[in-house]
Amino acid sequence: MDALPQRPSQTDGGIARRFGTGFFGGKFLPLHKGHEHCIALAASECARVYVVMFHGGAEERAILRETPPGKARLLSFAARKAQLDRMARKYGNVIAAAIDISGLILENGEDDWDAETPLVRRLIPGPIDAVYGSEASYRAYFERAYPEAVYRLVDPERRAVPISATELRGTQSKEEMERWLA
Repeated sequence: MDALPQRPSQTDGGIARRFGTGFFGGKFLPLHKGHEHCIALAASECARVYVVMFHGGAEERAILRETPPGKARLLSFAARKAQLDRMARKYGNVIAAAIDISGLILENGEDDWDAETPLVRRLIPGPIDAVYGSEASYRAYFERAYPEAVYRLVDPERRAVPISATELRGTQSKEEMERWLA
């Protein structure tokens, strides 16, 4: 995990927090225990955390087309949003939100993250102090999109929670998949 720069502490109900506002975004296809690990860390470090589910994008549509019906129900927007809402209720400082990115696609067919950035900025008031993720390759984008924020790389090698959404979607049984859901 990255070393944290010195930032003034925020106080939230008497609890000292390292950051004011945190942001963790994803497709959450599905929302799993690795995501929960990241959300728990962000909730412990930030006065408030916005967990944003991006939905309707090209990658999501491709994944859903290839997913068997039994698993597809677990990956539907409604199921993921309900999971995210339940997760947010576990913490007093987590705000769950969803942003429809269905029209934000690059010419090559990929989701346009740069077009998503203004939508996040409209959703989250004020500066973002910390952005959370588990992929080192996302660092350059987050540093460009949210230059005021520290990128908190959480468990990139999947040691704390040895699962990824890609691996989880590839499991053969619905029961195995449900074992890892958050």
